[in-house]
Amino acid sequence: MQSYFQNIQQLLNTVIEKEQAHIEKAASIIMEKLREGGIVQLFGCGHSHLLAQDAHYRAGGLVPVKPITIEPLMLHKGALTSSRNEKDPNFIKRYTASFEFKKNDVLIVISTSGRNAAPIDVALLAKEAGIVVLSLQSLEYSEQLSRHSSGKRLEEVVDFVLNTHIPVGDGLLSHQGMQYGPASTVVGSTILNTLFCSVIETLSGELDILPVFESANVSSDQSHNDEMIAIYKSRIEFG
Repeated sequence: MQSYFQNIQQLLNTVIEKEQAHIEKAASIIMEKLREGGIVQLFGCGHSHLLAQDAHYRAGGLVPVKPITIEPLMLHKGALTSSRNEKDPNFIKRYTASFEFKKNDVLIVISTSGRNAAPIDVALLAKEAGIVVLSLQSLEYSEQLSRHSSGKRLEEVVDFVLNTHIPVGDGLLSHQGMQYGPASTVVGSTILNTLFCSVIETLSGELDILPVFESANVSSDQSHNDEMIAIYKSRIEFG
């Protein structure tokens, strides 16, 4: 148990040392687009989609955050199915109606390996729509060949990369050649929360009411959350 804690802490230290300037730049990009009325959209497949979901309607989290939900790419529809669809070069073509990109939006594509077809196709769709595209990925995988028909990897398509530094195979520990102790969710979530906290801290100097969700489990009449939802419900499905 102690080894995993030590290794994940060491990896997080590497990320903050090497990626702080990139996170700050990404936050400034998002700030500019939010000021212009845009939202942040997140896309991922399988476990990467968990990060997109985690950022949505989150107590203490940024309000204008929308996960792009395509169920055959999500784990609850079958892990093997999700993995297969992520690699399918024709999958995204069948789901173009699931995407709504407007000029001031920012898209964050989450893909640890940066090599599979679906995340790259979504990044290309967003680029065609003229919006800024960021990726959350590990450049440790950069020698792994792309599975996209263009031969391009995700980092070659997006405007800006947030590098998670996750080792190839994801696991931080090993035994007889078998890796275990995955790190991509922990590190990815930390980067996204750091990014959104930076945005919120900047907004705190500009706005009297922050676009941050309050917890539903504290003493509150929830009027603040209702106001936030009313502002963004035309773009984001809150249910």
